[in-house]
Amino acid sequence: MATIKEIATLAGVSRGTVDRVLNHRGDVNPQTEEKIMQIVRDLDYKPNKAGIVLAAQKKNLKLGVILLGVGNPFFDDVLLGVREKEQELAGYNCSVLIRQTEYSLQQQLDAIDSLLAEGIGGLAISPYNDNAVREKIDSLCEQGIPVVTLNTDIENSSRLAYVGSNFYRSGETAAGLMRLMTKGEVRVGIVSGSRNILCHTERIAGFSHTIASCPNIRIVDTVNNNDDDQVSFALTKKLLADHPEINAFYFTAGGVYGGCQAIETSAEKNDMVVITNDIVPKTREYMQKGLIAATICQQPFQQGFQPLTLLFTYLTTGEIPALENNYVDVDIRIRENL
Repeated sequence: MATIKEIATLAGVSRGTVDRVLNHRGDVNPQTEEKIMQIVRDLDYKPNKAGIVLAAQKKNLKLGVILLGVGNPFFDDVLLGVREKEQELAGYNCSVLIRQTEYSLQQQLDAIDSLLAEGIGGLAISPYNDNAVREKIDSLCEQGIPVVTLNTDIENSSRLAYVGSNFYRSGETAAGLMRLMTKGEVRVGIVSGSRNILCHTERIAGFSHTIASCPNIRIVDTVNNNDDDQVSFALTKKLLADHPEINAFYFTAGGVYGGCQAIETSAEKNDMVVITNDIVPKTREYMQKGLIAATICQQPFQQGFQPLTLLFTYLTTGEIPALENNYVDVDIRIRENL
């Protein structure tokens, strides 16, 4: 088996230079880096993972986690996955620092800076979809701090990988359920979370694309509630007042409880078909009542657990994730399979 010393000799460089290339720490001439990597490929070099992990125990690694959606109970299950992995990583002298923010660009940027000040070596983040966050992620990667996005992605950034749902496909699935569960003329009100969260807009895009081929289904209006139940109640109530023809709802994010309360307190809505996402206690309650017809789930525990796994593996062995997009399963629940 090839060693770093042999690679350094063949490349005519120091072992430290080879180590910097293998661990993506920069400060190496691009031509020298390519020469080293070609030797690595030719020799089929594999790092000694056990030795590297033992070395990592001496480094006191810190990983940061930033989650959006303060008050959204969906993230409670994401945090369970984070905490489970945190306990496992503690055995390797690796700590996990957690921040949770509202749907606020400034709060997210401040959370990133706060974690940087504490010396994180890697970051798992559900990103606010804004160019300032994209630039921040690119800057972290340039500094040798890998980033894995979770639950929602951000386009055209240098992040290492994404863990979460294929949200466009999730929206298509919701449209398919709407087609199967309705009849006659269907007028849909969409209650979403935020225009600045890619997963919310992707769900709407997938839903809209699919129902374009269903002439009897039409979207009446779309509102955004920032995952706030009180805001969701008011907006849903207004949608029903302004558009009495609405006979179906698609909730793409949080605020389902507030929205369902508004539907319940409105005039006769026994024929209303409601499609949501995720199973949180209040969603389960409204499914058991029969108000929510179906919900589309996305394995939140895995979304908390897997990003930290990818980051720790990368930082300790240099192993790049096998997949750039690590999609979790689409899981459709109705009252009968809760």
